[in-house]
Amino acid sequence: MKIARFVWQEEERYGLIEGNEVYLLEGDLFGAFERGQRVGTLAEIRLLAPCTPSKIVAVGRNYADHASEMESDVPSEPLIFLKPPSAVIGPGESIVYPPISQRVDYEAELAAIIGRRARNVSAEEALDFVLGYTCGNDVTARDLQSKDGQWTRSKSFDTFCPLGPWIVTDLKPNDLAIECRVNGAVKQKSSTRQMVFPVAELIRFITQVMTLEPGDVIMTGTPAGVGPLYPGDRVEVEIEGIGVLENVVVLHE
Repeated sequence: MKIARFVWQEEERYGLIEGNEVYLLEGDLFGAFERGQRVGTLAEIRLLAPCTPSKIVAVGRNYADHASEMESDVPSEPLIFLKPPSAVIGPGESIVYPPISQRVDYEAELAAIIGRRARNVSAEEALDFVLGYTCGNDVTARDLQSKDGQWTRSKSFDTFCPLGPWIVTDLKPNDLAIECRVNGAVKQKSSTRQMVFPVAELIRFITQVMTLEPGDVIMTGTPAGVGPLYPGDRVEVEIEGIGVLENVVVLHE
């Protein structure tokens, strides 16, 4: 099942995607819902980010090859940090290059969307708390990350968390091809099976620390191949079984 969020009749609505057709989602996204009336085709709607999280929990160095390229050790337990909800944008929206950075990088990631309240969850039951998965881009001001010695500023600019194009349910997250392209050129190409800590373990670890609410996002880490973006670039994140998240980079105003 594909769940999308979009603008329809000047309102933000959730819907179900079937082929190229869009239907309203009637009921509770995180409870009981059913397919409602037909809205139109994908070409006739404007997609938004597929969820509105209260928080985004991201994971650093969760692929050994990325840790190596950053000249860092693979952590012995998940290395987590937060991105603010104000960083979220949807497919087709612009990543804004901030004036105080000289190096902005893409980071293609699988994003897990929480479906129900989760606290102290075991790894064995963790995936039962996931609504579905979408594509994410953990955009990072790399020069500020190096300068600060911690990651909050570099990861938190408005527009630095593209998500989309929709949430796919009933997807097994442990062996999905993941690819990032910039202006059509492949920059990252890997599989989620290369994660140091799989999704279930991330949920177990995170929920020992904080309660995850429905709609919260876990950004599960990026593989090797990260690199710079420039104004005018078109960046695509494609994940097997989900689709393609596309955004352009614009110069700050």
